[in-house]
Amino acid sequence: MENLDLTDLELLKQLQLNSNITTKELAATVNLSPTPVYERVRKLEKEGYITGYSALLDAEKMGLELIVFCDITLKQHTKVIGNQFVMDIRAVKEVTECYNISGDYDFRLKVLVRDMKHYQDFVINTLGAVNNIGSAHSTFVIGTIKQGCGVPF
Repeated sequence: MENLDLTDLELLKQLQLNSNITTKELAATVNLSPTPVYERVRKLEKEGYITGYSALLDAEKMGLELIVFCDITLKQHTKVIGNQFVMDIRAVKEVTECYNISGDYDFRLKVLVRDMKHYQDFVINTLGAVNNIGSAHSTFVIGTIKQGCGVPF
C-alpha cells in the first residue's frame, strides 16, 4: 500500500462502493480529468490492487435462502490430499467461500442453498463425493447482520 497516494486510495474506495461508476464520474470525485483517472485505474488493475469487477446478487431473490457455514476436518493431511480437496471444493457451485483455518477444523465453507432439503442433498451427495473428509460440522445462519465484500482501509 506504500505505493498508493491519496488519489489512488480514493479511486479504490469509490470503485469498491460502485464498480459501475463511469471514468467521468470517478474523475469528478478526485478532481482530475478522465484520462489520468483512466490510466491510474488501469495501473491499479495491472498491479493487482483491483482483481476484478462483479455484480452483487441478492441470494434470497435468486432462491438461495439458507446460508450455512460448514467446518471440515480432513482424515489425513498431506500435500496431495489437501490440494485435491481444494480443487474439488472450488468446483462446487454451492460453496461461495472457502477458507483454510486453524483450530479444530481444517476448512470453513460458506454454502448457499435453497433450503434444508437442498443442504441435506449437498452434504450427502456433494460433500459425500469429496474424498478424505473426516467430519463436517454445520452452523446455520439465522439472520445476516452485516455482509460485505469490501476491503477496509
